[in-house]
Amino acid sequence: MMLQRSKGRLITILTHVLIWSVFALAIFLYRPILSTSDIPYQFWIRQTVTLGLLLIAFYINASLLVPQFLLKNRLTLYFAAIAVIIAAVVLVHAGADSALEPSRADQVFSSRPMRPPRLDHGTHLEPLMFVITALVLGIGTSITAIQKWQRDKQRREELEGEKLSSELSFLRAQVNPHFFFNTLNNIYALTEVDGKLAGKAIHQLSRMMRYLLYETQAGHTMLSQEVAFVKDYISLTQLRLAEDVRVRVDFPPNLKDLPLAPMIFLPFVENAFKHGVRSTHPSHIDIALVQRNQVVDLTVKNSVIRDNSVSLDNGSGIGLANTRRRLDLLYPGKYKLDIDELTAANEFTVHLVLDLS
Repeated sequence: MMLQRSKGRLITILTHVLIWSVFALAIFLYRPILSTSDIPYQFWIRQTVTLGLLLIAFYINASLLVPQFLLKNRLTLYFAAIAVIIAAVVLVHAGADSALEPSRADQVFSSRPMRPPRLDHGTHLEPLMFVITALVLGIGTSITAIQKWQRDKQRREELEGEKLSSELSFLRAQVNPHFFFNTLNNIYALTEVDGKLAGKAIHQLSRMMRYLLYETQAGHTMLSQEVAFVKDYISLTQLRLAEDVRVRVDFPPNLKDLPLAPMIFLPFVENAFKHGVRSTHPSHIDIALVQRNQVVDLTVKNSVIRDNSVSLDNGSGIGLANTRRRLDLLYPGKYKLDIDELTAANEFTVHLVLDLS
């Protein structure tokens, strides 16, 4: 983030240097290029004064008028101040031009040829300076407004990043307590029946805890790690299911590993187990993942218990609405999520198509 801000400051400085280089070249060189005679020293002093006036007007507008008036919608005061600045620049420039005009005696006794008629003498000066000053102020206003927009955008991105981080922490907190407590109890009961299976379950549980504690800290994980986490979750959850609950899992054996936001798949799987399974009712869960190049396709189906149908609006599971919001922030325009709360087969279906390119 600091590197990004440093780059932004460097770009700003370079932009200002470029703009003023162009103005300086135009101000100092347009007359020598057009003139075939020697240029008196007063010309260079006058152009230096002109450049200084424009610099002062530019930075008064950019650092004071735009942030204090324009961006706060105090438009009347802003345009009044702009008019005052333009008038002041034109008048000061006219006074400096008159004071620096070589006298006739200087021109008679000078060894140089007499100055050609001034291109900007008299009444021609004020419209030209008016246009130049207005142009400089307009450029300053545009640059300041764009920089403000960029800062606001960067701040929004930082806030969204913080929000996503807090939401991920919230997801971890929801997964940890009840799931791990119930799983430990199941493993404890399993130690008296099948010690080898209990050891395998403990290994799976430790792998899940390692994933939650360490692998998701960077804000992204790999597809293979996320799938392995979901598999462990399903395997451990099945320890407490009755025999009349059918769970069918279909994951491809060979995945093309791609970066992925952590815990994108789990809410849909957790929701199916939490709301689609009852020990007193025959029930089923079908989970299938398909990968097509950089697109992953997840389908989760579970039987619907009539008195406990799930809705997105009532905070089901870890939070399907929460997950949809994370997808909106992380993968805008790159995902499709269809949720059918009651299909013809009396199933709750979630279908996610996610482009990880």
